[in-house]
Amino acid sequence: MKSLTKAEEEIMQVLWQLEHANVKALIEELPEPKPAYNTVSTIVRILESKGFVDYEKQGKGHIYFPLVSKQDYSNQSLHTLVDNYFQGSFKSLVSFFVKKNDVSLNDLEAMMKEIEKNK
Repeated sequence: MKSLTKAEEEIMQVLWQLEHANVKALIEELPEPKPAYNTVSTIVRILESKGFVDYEKQGKGHIYFPLVSKQDYSNQSLHTLVDNYFQGSFKSLVSFFVKKNDVSLNDLEAMMKEIEKNK
């Protein structure tokens, strides 16, 4: 799976939320300042070429929908982060966050319960 730029990811976040949308609907959901219609249209076409988005023809326009789920992309992004910055070790990732973000004992216990629940 290819990685996304920040702008592409921002559009995908909206499309994952809406599930189906034309360019105008995507723009309405984006924060101010709103990007130009042509900018969003170009990004959507790039997402289509990367295999993240497809469309259905509706009248003169297109209704876009995601081909890649948010969960699949999140999982791939996390694995890339772990591989690139933590030598493939999730233990190193968790250790980093515990040390750098003052994770409390309660948070760690809650994480362990979640891990046990999902085994």
